[in-house]
Amino acid sequence: MNSFASPQTLVALPFPKREEDLYSRVFDAILEQRIDAGSRFTEESLAQMFGVRRSDIRGVLAQLAHQQIVVLRANHRPRVAAPDVEQVRQTLHARRLAEITLVQLACQHRRLQDLISLSALIDSERECTERGSAIRLSGEFHLQLAKMAGNAPLTHFLDSLVPVTSLAIAQLDGRVANYCDWQVHQGILVAVEHRDEVKAVSLLSQHLDHLEEMLLSSELSLSQNRVAG
Repeated sequence: MNSFASPQTLVALPFPKREEDLYSRVFDAILEQRIDAGSRFTEESLAQMFGVRRSDIRGVLAQLAHQQIVVLRANHRPRVAAPDVEQVRQTLHARRLAEITLVQLACQHRRLQDLISLSALIDSERECTERGSAIRLSGEFHLQLAKMAGNAPLTHFLDSLVPVTSLAIAQLDGRVANYCDWQVHQGILVAVEHRDEVKAVSLLSQHLDHLEEMLLSSELSLSQNRVAG
């Protein structure tokens, strides 16, 4: 029985809120392709775009580079990464191995406050109309679920994988709309609430199967078209 109420705000990520907000804004702009793989941008141009200091942008770019979302090279402008088929394949394989364990641990260690926070996040997903924000929020669901597991190394590992998946989805150019339905997340949440590991793993596996089919078939099709062209 899903009886808990949804709060009005989400649980903050473990870094200052101002930096968190700027990270979300920049990442959303990348996922919405307002900053795309062909964009020629600098720290200064991004600082002007978002109305912040260059030092603030520099910190966000460092975080995005760590997550393989942007590429930073000495004496070169930053650029948005473009995951290829093999990187996407390996990322999804690693996600499956990590997330199955994490969702099992989440079932064992779930707390009411964690369930409430995830419920609020699902509410935000359901209400979101912006494609970029929806993709990021969907990825955030998986990261918040991982934190419930209480295994910091595995959670950190997943944090290096989910953003790459989000970027790959965004670079499908809108050909796939609801890749990550909030209803699927709701089902996983209910299973975790009831400590039903079998159900939670089954739903997560189906979810990742769909994601893999969508991304790899699309990426392979694009690669074939490039070769044919």
